[in-house]
Amino acid sequence: MIFESREQAARLIAKKLASYRGRNPLVLGIPRGAVPMARIIADTLQGELDVVLVHKLGAPNQPELAIGSVDETGHVYLSDYVRELGISDDYIEAETQAQLETLRRRRALFTPLHPPSNPKGRIVIVVDNGIATGATMIAALRAVRAKQPAKLIGAVAVAPPSTLRRIQEEADEVVCLEAPEHFYAVGEFFEDFSQVTDDEVIAILCERSSGASVGK
Repeated sequence: MIFESREQAARLIAKKLASYRGRNPLVLGIPRGAVPMARIIADTLQGELDVVLVHKLGAPNQPELAIGSVDETGHVYLSDYVRELGISDDYIEAETQAQLETLRRRRALFTPLHPPSNPKGRIVIVVDNGIATGATMIAALRAVRAKQPAKLIGAVAVAPPSTLRRIQEEADEVVCLEAPEHFYAVGEFFEDFSQVTDDEVIAILCERSSGASVGK
């Protein structure tokens, strides 16, 4: 299936999560691309919207290749690529510190007026538009799991089957609309996969903080 847009994928995910409507789930989008999707899901399920901040660690000279990821507490998840590519500890440390600084800037931008929402004891849905290696989603799920949610759900539009199996080990429930065997990049499964900007994310979070659009 090729999705028209992130918005269409979000509506389809929300349908699959309809049993959580009215139970005030905490819907956490992984910035930036998943935040518009998380807004639609939160609105549909009458839940709360926030972000979970994680960032991939890029390979040397191949920044688009995720060798792992880091959350804003500094916890690092490393993939098998680290061993396969023989990446040094010094490189991993430098890349981790660089991405932590990115996460600090994003937190200051996205939620300057309130602390992150507390997942403890709540139904939490972590949303991404799609996953390739799974490094970022795994880091996000582990970051939330450490805060003791009542139930932890991963929700994505598309992921390869091998990655999906790894995600299922981290979450209590996983919703994935498509799991194609032949997978090159997330964007190939969307007709419109235009970049989401920091300004758009800020606008969405400010709108939800003001109480607009809830429950529609």
